[in-house]
Amino acid sequence: MADEQNLDNQSAELNESGDAGVNEDLAARVQSLEEQLAAAQDQSLRVAAELQNIRRRAEQDVEKAHKFALEKFAGDLLGVVDSLERGLELSSPGDESIKPMREGLELTLKLLLDTLARYQVASVDPHGEPFNPEHHQAMAMEESTNTEPGTVLRVFQKGYLLHGRLLRPAMVVVSKAPAEAPPSIDEKA
Repeated sequence: MADEQNLDNQSAELNESGDAGVNEDLAARVQSLEEQLAAAQDQSLRVAAELQNIRRRAEQDVEKAHKFALEKFAGDLLGVVDSLERGLELSSPGDESIKPMREGLELTLKLLLDTLARYQVASVDPHGEPFNPEHHQAMAMEESTNTEPGTVLRVFQKGYLLHGRLLRPAMVVVSKAPAEAPPSIDEKA
């Protein structure tokens, strides 16, 4: 009978230690599964955020494509505008023999400029404004006592913007401070 009691005690001890081991194994497994669940939730949130970012970027790309689709075409038309403007500059407004041709040039230029404006192409004519390297291209610098240094004195070619983005920079002459004359030597001294 003592042997049976010892066996029962040992079996109870094994069950208790086995239950403790099983509980520890279950607790470790639960902890591991909770960590995996947290990682999966985090990954799911990241994927959703990335998907939202991709969708937003695609919408922006489509908007830019619509907005700037005419960029190359409008840039090519600027040469026509320049030619019409030069033709008007070189023709004399007082010459009666070319008056009908000049009026035709003026009307054609106005029609072309109105069409460009309808598609958000705006001219940049910076005469008298401070030089802006984002919209102007300096072709030369000229000394000037009448204007502040860095001011646009002349415009060789107007620049253009498409929806506020530079299509062609304005080619300009920029003022600079006059150079100081070297001190003259007084030879009588």
